[in-house]
Amino acid sequence: MHAPMLARVLARTTSREPAGGRRRPTPMDATSPRLLLGLLRAGAGLALLVTLTACSDGGSDSVDGGGEAAEPAVGLDSSVTQDRGGRNASAAGSAEDATSPVERTLQEPALISTGTVSLRSDDVADTRFDVQKVADRYRGQVTDSETRTDEDGEVRDTRLVLRVPSAEFTEAMDELEKVADLESSTSTSEDVTNQVVDTEVRIRVQRASIARIEELLQRAGSIRDVVAVENQLTQRQERLDSLLRQQAYLADQTSMSTITVHVERTYEAATEPGTDEAGFVPGLRAGWDGLTTVLVGLATVTGALLPFAALALLLGVPAWLVLRRRVSAARAGSPARTP
Repeated sequence: MHAPMLARVLARTTSREPAGGRRRPTPMDATSPRLLLGLLRAGAGLALLVTLTACSDGGSDSVDGGGEAAEPAVGLDSSVTQDRGGRNASAAGSAEDATSPVERTLQEPALISTGTVSLRSDDVADTRFDVQKVADRYRGQVTDSETRTDEDGEVRDTRLVLRVPSAEFTEAMDELEKVADLESSTSTSEDVTNQVVDTEVRIRVQRASIARIEELLQRAGSIRDVVAVENQLTQRQERLDSLLRQQAYLADQTSMSTITVHVERTYEAATEPGTDEAGFVPGLRAGWDGLTTVLVGLATVTGALLPFAALALLLGVPAWLVLRRRVSAARAGSPARTP
């Protein structure tokens, strides 16, 4: 609102004429004191207009990119209220100046790289050990692993999650693809350079805003002012903590890449009989295998019946002796039959 009013005042000042009406300009008007005074007033008004416009822009820039509200001014003394505008403008200017060093120092793009490698191997345990060696070679680490075994206790498949430095991501992927038989390999990269720079700038602006509110807290003159300022300080501190967590996440994801490795066991295909299975030697081998199978079967049956035979002998022999003795006694005690 101040700019149009000053423009109208300047227009009135420069176009002011005497009450006598219009008169024809003369060469002496260019050097008259009244004209010089008008020009001086116009220059001063223009300088004042530029100054007020800059202060207005600085006040609007003092609000950060997240749509934060201005600092509380309810109930504060007049000295704090008058001093706030200048400090907001200067802090906004310093925040704008802080963005350029960040963009200059960030020479390389910030990338979040992820990859997936699927392998097949006859020995999954050995392949898992080889994957661990690749991670150690590139100064990485295994952050997650999952291994499953079959009924015999042998490793059937495994899943490993590796974290390697982003600068070594391509080389690590190439090494992992050569560890065993490659089934598939995929990799993606996301450019988050703008997000990293934006987060850094927001943190700088948020810290500057917290510093200004802490100054207002020291100048608060009543309990109501203290409560209002502390409320604003708490809100900005929460936003700063959220930005710091986001910055830490981006720093971790851009400095270390994630590679997921799947290793499965190669299943042997059933061999079909070929022409070499015919002939004397294969027939002899098949006959010997059959005889061995029969003998093994008989031995198995014999071994299974042997405990029952031993038990029958232990119980049957005494019973047979007792029965025989009774039969003999019965025959001896009966009278002999006469014809």
